[in-house]
Amino acid sequence: MKFLVRARIFDIGDDFWVEDEQGQRAFWVDGKALRLRQTFELKTPDGQILFVIRKKLLSLRGTMEIERDGQTVATVRQRMFNLIKDRLDVDLAGGGAWDITGSFLDKEYSISDAEGPVAQISRKWFQLRDTYAVDVNTFRTDLGGDPALVVSVAVCVDALTGRSGER
Repeated sequence: MKFLVRARIFDIGDDFWVEDEQGQRAFWVDGKALRLRQTFELKTPDGQILFVIRKKLLSLRGTMEIERDGQTVATVRQRMFNLIKDRLDVDLAGGGAWDITGSFLDKEYSISDAEGPVAQISRKWFQLRDTYAVDVNTFRTDLGGDPALVVSVAVCVDALTGRSGER
């Protein structure tokens, strides 16, 4: 299932909607301005918080944690050295890991694990600079098939590597 992410360029707090394939609002990404560490909340259209995404304050490499009900579900980390291509790691709290590879600045990357593809992120279909698609493999029955978690990971990638991470 594809989700369309339309980040607003000059929005204080980095708030934006994520729409599904039919153009319906699926998630609201609520960036919390004026916080000590970069924080986002992924919410349903009616305002229910699904995940809280926070950048760790003290780490040698960029790290963000995704929490549900106060418990860390996933940790997204930049690799120390990326000589060949951009890579990030996702450690899942219940065990397992995802590998994120591609071009983060161009928003052309994939998320996968030992079981296969989790999602494909691409901006190539859009003319607008801060619009990209997150194509989630919803046929999976594990965490890789959870659109909210995959969109949260995409928000982490954007924050760690894109214009949001430059602050």
